[in-house]
Amino acid sequence: MNRETEINNIEMDSGVEAVQKKENPLGTKPLPGLLMSLAIPAIIANVVNALYNIVDQIFIGQGVGKLGNAATTISFPLTTICLAIGLMVGLGSAAGFNLELGRKNEDRARIIGGNAAGTLLISGLIICIIVRLNLRDLLLMFGATDNILPYAMKYAGITSLGLPFFMFSTGINPLVRADRSPVYSMASIVIGAVLNTVLDPLFIFVFKWGISGAAVATVISQTISAIILMAYFPRFKSVKYRMMDFIPKISVILFVCKLGINSLIYQSSNLVAQILMNKMLKEYGAKSIYGADTAIAVAGIVVKINVIFFALIIGLINGAQPICSYNYGAKKYSRVKGTIKLFMSAAVIISTVMWLIFEIFPRQIISFFGNSGNDPLYMEFGVKYMRVFMFFVFLNGVQICTATFFPSIGKGIKGAMLSFSKQIVFLIPMIILLPKFWGLKGLMFAQPLTDLFTFFVAVYFMVDEVKHMPADGESAELKSLITH
Repeated sequence: MNRETEINNIEMDSGVEAVQKKENPLGTKPLPGLLMSLAIPAIIANVVNALYNIVDQIFIGQGVGKLGNAATTISFPLTTICLAIGLMVGLGSAAGFNLELGRKNEDRARIIGGNAAGTLLISGLIICIIVRLNLRDLLLMFGATDNILPYAMKYAGITSLGLPFFMFSTGINPLVRADRSPVYSMASIVIGAVLNTVLDPLFIFVFKWGISGAAVATVISQTISAIILMAYFPRFKSVKYRMMDFIPKISVILFVCKLGINSLIYQSSNLVAQILMNKMLKEYGAKSIYGADTAIAVAGIVVKINVIFFALIIGLINGAQPICSYNYGAKKYSRVKGTIKLFMSAAVIISTVMWLIFEIFPRQIISFFGNSGNDPLYMEFGVKYMRVFMFFVFLNGVQICTATFFPSIGKGIKGAMLSFSKQIVFLIPMIILLPKFWGLKGLMFAQPLTDLFTFFVAVYFMVDEVKHMPADGESAELKSLITH
């Protein structure tokens, strides 16, 4: 009998060891090291991805001039459209993928990933066709002046061909990170960005293609990044895909979109804000000593510089997303709370450092993008606009992390409410109202005031969520019914 008991104990121990080996590292590894291992590659990938437009802007500014920079500003809403859909599907599918893995639903996770890929390819092709059929009208709607329009037509006419590849790489990148391959995800973007950096000066200065050269370089680089990410699907660690998984199903896509709705609302409202801002810069810039073309060019440069800051914070929270999603699905809420403390602390540090850089070195940063023939008014407005626009950047990390965190735990509507309040409730009304009283200066103050107000809304949302999060093993739905 003792011998049988010993054998049973050995079998039980072996079973426990087997379970532990199968346990996803997202649910077991120490949080600080785990977050760093996921966040650092994500940050690098996001920053490098942001450099696509930054590098274009720098080389175009040096090789083409102010009107070239303004053309990329006018064309940027096309990128935002793809970001809106790509991030909604990508972040929504990544959150759903990890939530289902945490619940041990591997088949469901596989279908979510496959459906996301199919949806991104189809929607990217549709957007490309629509844009190319209506390009001139779209650019005029985005605020192009007579001087800027020819440059914008050349640039957007070529970059529109790369929109399907850009959308696919934007959306699949979070899914690859969700499969615990942050280095592969990073490499796909870094390779494309390095290629873009090499091709830009070659096409602009050596081949003398001007702004068209920058556009060709961008399309080639985006295509390469997308191909690298496509090649990852046979290598997925958590699931093995079947061809049927890539055929979109309405119920699955609706589930994914619900989780990623925050990104759609933010980027869509950002699109409206961009178009409105361009039009207001055109109107009130023309009434100022700086002129409409200078106002549009400078605003575009500052927005794209700000994208670098966003890339740092989004990379941080993208690294935290798989940890939060998996552990929330597995009811390990203490690990979710621990992750929140870590990424919020890091966000505050990053935000403060970037704020200091933006406020102390605006002239040096603007100079990278050309000085427009040593035009003193161009530099004067650039320094002033950058310092005002970035004034509350040190608060922004909290808001960005909070809005992106909620979809990772299946609460996309809360994240959407934050994004909605930032863009629709605060920013767009300020863009319309402030210039009526202070002209071009009013447009500069619209963004920092929005940042301040949304910071307080984000803090309230996050504190309330952490306060009502259940203990490990409890039902989140039951806890919500009891406390609310």
